[in-house]
Amino acid sequence: MIKIMHRLIKNTGRYKGRIRASYLTAFLKGIMMKAPLILCFLCISWFMQGQMDKNKCILLGIAVLASVILQAVFEHASNVLQSATGYMVFADMRLRLGDHLRKLPMGYFTEGNMGKISSVLATDMVFIEENCMGVLSELVTFIISQGIMTVMMFVMDIRLGLLSLLIVAAFIIVGNLMLKTTMKHSVIKQEDSESLTEEVLDFAEGIGIIKSYNMLGEKSKRLTDEFEKSCRESIDFEVAYGPWARALYLTFGIGTALVLALCAYLFNAGQISDVYMVGMALFLFDMFVSIKSYYGQMARLTVTEASLDRIEEVFAAEELKDEGRTELSNAVDAGSGPVEIAYDNVSFAYTDKDVLKDVSFEVKQGQMTALVGPSGGGKSTIASLLARFWDVKNGRILVRGEDIRNVSLGSLMDHISMVFQRVYLFQDTVYNNIAIGRPDATREEVEEAAKKARCYDFIMQLPEGFDTVIGEGGASLSGGEKQRISIARCILKDSPIVILDEATASVDADNERAIQEAISELCKDKTLLVIAHRLKTIKDADQILVVSDGKIIESGDHASLMDKGGTYAHMVSLQA
Repeated sequence: MIKIMHRLIKNTGRYKGRIRASYLTAFLKGIMMKAPLILCFLCISWFMQGQMDKNKCILLGIAVLASVILQAVFEHASNVLQSATGYMVFADMRLRLGDHLRKLPMGYFTEGNMGKISSVLATDMVFIEENCMGVLSELVTFIISQGIMTVMMFVMDIRLGLLSLLIVAAFIIVGNLMLKTTMKHSVIKQEDSESLTEEVLDFAEGIGIIKSYNMLGEKSKRLTDEFEKSCRESIDFEVAYGPWARALYLTFGIGTALVLALCAYLFNAGQISDVYMVGMALFLFDMFVSIKSYYGQMARLTVTEASLDRIEEVFAAEELKDEGRTELSNAVDAGSGPVEIAYDNVSFAYTDKDVLKDVSFEVKQGQMTALVGPSGGGKSTIASLLARFWDVKNGRILVRGEDIRNVSLGSLMDHISMVFQRVYLFQDTVYNNIAIGRPDATREEVEEAAKKARCYDFIMQLPEGFDTVIGEGGASLSGGEKQRISIARCILKDSPIVILDEATASVDADNERAIQEAISELCKDKTLLVIAHRLKTIKDADQILVVSDGKIIESGDHASLMDKGGTYAHMVSLQA
């Protein structure tokens, strides 16, 4: 238990001082809670000894009132120092997690970790900040209070003290056995929570496909099974915890009865006074409340331990190294100038599966290079490696003569714009979705970019124009409209290198012309790396690379590749 508490405090970072200060206020609050009992003992003692008078009655009344007021004051101070701090701790932790996630390679998000991330944010962090941060100081108070009560028993009589010590030892044994059981089930419970979150996300994201293929029964059954599994584990957790909770209460009841029996025996033997006997009667049922309450928090603390494991697992995911100190030059030569991009014997693998094998090619400034080939051949991976979504396993990628691993990520991304088929827009205004390309841009520049991207007219027809809030993912817009907004933000960013996953491949004919015009505006005087699906759109490319099975099997312009009569010529004839 203490180990879990220490681990939790360790995660509070710069707020450790506030949490530790709350120990004092919680301890003082505990004393104030016991003060009325102590005052009651004094009152009875004075009556029994014939020492009570009017002034003492008034003093006792004032002391009781003061203890109640001070209890409220210390309660408030403890909440400010502890519970409120807990929310600040996890606000900071969520920001740190966001910063950490943006530095992870894209592979982390494609390897089934979305459920883990969602569960950590929505379940683990929420559980700790709402259920555990508010009891840390109280747990420390329980330990101190139990120590004081045990010492008091030794002061009254060494035999009462030894019996109290034995009962405390019994609590510790029961509590540690309970810890082992609940810890095992807490881990399983949190893993089930992650699995359930993953299944819910999968169901929600694929609801369109599920409905269109009439798979609601099958997918709903999988989701229902996950809910039932989570329910069973929650019940199993309570079933495993229940006997130990009963054992804890039995230890409390038997221990209290034993102390009362020993105290009565000593009183009858004339070895303790009647005043002490009355005092024991008052304090008896508070004798072991502290340690019982301490171990009563076991369930939530073991879930906290499992939650901390999962949080730390996400934080432990290896980030893409951003140790580069080189800043890329903004100078751009006109025409087909120096080499802008160079792939030098690049190899890459997702886990153990080789995707690229010794890929080498160059792209000069202002040139267009198209990547074509069968699906799964490695085209998208080549483009993604340029943007450092992953790092190469072997070889190197150069931009303007610099290995991109030696270039700061900020500088690299300033020089690259990306337009993909699958567009994501944020739940925000149209203006902010475009301005994300360059946050310091003026409104006039944002509107000019929208005009060049051929989306100004339909934006102005929206209820609030550029200030219209669009749904998450751009749900309130058509595919072509979303695509043009994504192109507008790339135009505004004005990066010298553009990665283009042919944006018209999945849009209707009405939008295709507008998007082609928008792309033409985007690509003026830019170095282009195009993933081509419709081969007719890249006939004028300066260089066409045919990628298959992770290798470049053909390269040249359209005319030379058609003359060869190889894979590219065959692909063209099939599309024709």
